[in-house]
Amino acid sequence: MSDAAPPGPRGAASPLPGAGRDTALCIVVNLARQELCVHDAHGLRRSYPVSTSAHGAGELEGSLRTPRGRHLIRAKIGAGAAPNAVFVGRRPTGEHWSPELSAAHPGRDWILTRILWLSGLEPGRNRLGRVDTMRRYIYIHGSPETVPMSRPGSIGCIRMRNADVIDLFDRVPPYTPVDIVEG
Repeated sequence: MSDAAPPGPRGAASPLPGAGRDTALCIVVNLARQELCVHDAHGLRRSYPVSTSAHGAGELEGSLRTPRGRHLIRAKIGAGAAPNAVFVGRRPTGEHWSPELSAAHPGRDWILTRILWLSGLEPGRNRLGRVDTMRRYIYIHGSPETVPMSRPGSIGCIRMRNADVIDLFDRVPPYTPVDIVEG
């Protein structure tokens, strides 16, 4: 039996130790369909509507675009937090999103409920230097119920409904492969 990590969504082994270990799950985010799908060895297990960047796909820091390519879930943040719990800098603020709180903070980019922090696996494409997904703070995270799904609208992250991000968070372990594709 090999200790090697299982292949990622495109069949290439991850260059990071432990990446994908102890899981046959993988996530595919389709930018054209605005959909996140969870697959296992038997096929599609779950799909969710999402909202990716309103600026399109891209890897460069400061671009406000959703990065493409092979990633993994580097950290899971917010286990046990209430739905609509507000996070700033990956820390809970003690606030809970409401229309009133939103009105008091117009233009705030709401990161709610759970955070799955992504790390790129492709040096020069989405890892290291000016294209590093993790250093760009790209997450899969919950959003206010007023935020439309199934159409681009974020500033780089992958937004989900709060109930959906809780479900996803509970289904996938750290180091689950995530492939972000254009179509």
